Amino acid sequence: MAGEYDFAGMMVERFAGYHRQSYCGCKVGVGDVVIGAAALAAEYNGADKASHIKDKLIEMTHLNETLYCCGIACSTEGQQTKAGNYQIDLLLANVCKQNITRFPYEIVRLAEDIAGGLMVTMPSETDFKSDMVVGKNGETIGDYCNKLFAGRPEVSTENRMRVLRLLENLCLGAAAVGYRTESMHGAGSPQAQRIMISRQSNLQAKKDMAKAICGIK
Repeated sequence: MAGEYDFAGMMVERFAGYHRQSYCGCKVGVGDVVIGAAALAAEYNGADKASHIKDKLIEMTHLNETLYCCGIACSTEGQQTKAGNYQIDLLLANVCKQNITRFPYEIVRLAEDIAGGLMVTMPSETDFKSDMVVGKNGETIGDYCNKLFAGRPEVSTENRMRVLRLLENLCLGAAAVGYRTESMHGAGSPQAQRIMISRQSNLQAKKDMAKAICGIK
């Protein structure tokens, strides 16, 4: 920065703001996949018509779209700088990321609820394709798996396994590191956003408004 260390703090704040704004794009996209997979799992389980399942999918959508709204808000409320580029609204960007540290966890919790315990207890693909004979009439391990873990008659057990494996990965596996853990700690852990929210909240102006309304001089 050619010795302009006075701007070092501002540079970090602005970089962090842009990074936190972007989370309401990338994490919302993953959220769409989680919601879609949960809806498919409910359908394949034969439970998609249940009112409580519909309500959980609505809640997941509500949370995910709220995150998206935050991302749009901090972008559209930004201002053009003297240099000509646009600076996002730093307060709303930090609010955006603070919500990201919370909502994906609830979205995943609801997805796991909808999917059921089979999401983590289902046999492996090797078991489903095993030709090892274990039954009296020549039934294989694969035959039993495909019979006993079937859902709706019109949906193959393999397809049911596939969507539950996707959910397992998104909620608990390697992909969950990028969705849940990164939602918590990416672009700064929650306290970093709370510090910036405190700095950007302009609490004195809010106090002045309250004074004006109730006649305090």
